[in-house]
Amino acid sequence: MAATLAEKILARASGRERVKPGDVLEPAVDLAMSHENGALVINQFSEIVKDTGLEPRVWDPSKIAIIFDHRVPAESSKTANNQRKIREFVVAQGITKFHEIRGDEGGICHQILPENGYVRPGAVVVGTDSHTTTHGALGALAWGIGATEMAAVWALGRVLNVETPPTIKVVIEGKLPELVTPKDIILYLIGKLTAQGANFRVMEFHGSAARAMTISGRLVLSNMSVEAGATSGLFVPDEETVRYLREDAGVKEDIPLIAPDPDAVYERIVEINVSDLEPQIACPHTVDNVKPVGEAAGRRIDQIVIGSCTNGRLDDIEAAAMILKGKKVAKTVRMLVFPASGRIYRQALERGFLGILAGAGAVVMNSGCGCCLGIHQGALADGEAALSTTNRNFKGRMGNPNAEIYLCSPAVAAASAITGVITDPRKGA
Repeated sequence: MAATLAEKILARASGRERVKPGDVLEPAVDLAMSHENGALVINQFSEIVKDTGLEPRVWDPSKIAIIFDHRVPAESSKTANNQRKIREFVVAQGITKFHEIRGDEGGICHQILPENGYVRPGAVVVGTDSHTTTHGALGALAWGIGATEMAAVWALGRVLNVETPPTIKVVIEGKLPELVTPKDIILYLIGKLTAQGANFRVMEFHGSAARAMTISGRLVLSNMSVEAGATSGLFVPDEETVRYLREDAGVKEDIPLIAPDPDAVYERIVEINVSDLEPQIACPHTVDNVKPVGEAAGRRIDQIVIGSCTNGRLDDIEAAAMILKGKKVAKTVRMLVFPASGRIYRQALERGFLGILAGAGAVVMNSGCGCCLGIHQGALADGEAALSTTNRNFKGRMGNPNAEIYLCSPAVAAASAITGVITDPRKGA
């Protein structure tokens, strides 16, 4: 029977020849990721050990990754104590895939995993973070789970009671116009599908525009697949996947590729052509409230945020720097830049991008998730509006339910930083 990419990955991980939507499985996990919420997982893991009599050892320390990124540096004694608890657990269990702020070794979990070669095509990846879907960019079936589910993974090496999801085939054709980016594609797609349009489905990306994307662009689409409700967002691994893993992530082992069957059965096929796509804006307070930038142009903005697991990579920072080069951030605007990892921070510094941004008036922050969540750095005041390259804009997302959040690409954010209002980057700033 022909199979989609997700069905092939789940069949392999479950020791079955084939699976179909609705089948309940217990797939083996290739990589299990947590961040500071690993403290909750440790508590649940301890309960499982106590209740079952299992050895108090994780199933395979080489397949567990823990990254501090949501509250770094620690913003409170509670966070600091939880981080210490995790450090002690990491040492006791022999977990080697551990990253925190330390030169260019740390960063946001969804950047750290790919740039260190931890994610491979065909793998099953789970994480205690909803944006674990990001890693589908490398051809891995990746999704978010809760702390209790993760504790069971730590103990058993499998995800329990996983229902095989149907797959939506997304065919992206055409060539992106200048200053229109993968972020605009995924915002447009979410607007088309709605925030619940892919609930409990896998989105599998195809088409000439998808194949032309770098891994950086693919990470954007896979990252925000969850904003349409998707369990995972998968790209078919190809020569670009191999190039990235070899050149950027330093992988030396064999990289087997996997592809869906040509006659695979999809629940639905969605086709879009991006040749005439305009920059997009997701307006408050839902991620599917998407409009072309021109329909939101002129809205006053108080804070600009460039970065996050969605758009904090080197090409994102470069795009913003090139627009801001020789110009200044408007006096009425605060601009914050969060590179996705310490490695990207260093690369952007060496290439002069951070100097350009700082010279324009931006504040360059350490890599982290705090501003995106609204729990650490960059909170908004009542009535303020933020324009951000992050991934969510529901009420309170950036720390204040009485503020507004607009989502956009780095190009739109940079152009708008100069004018102080939402601006189409194609028309200059």
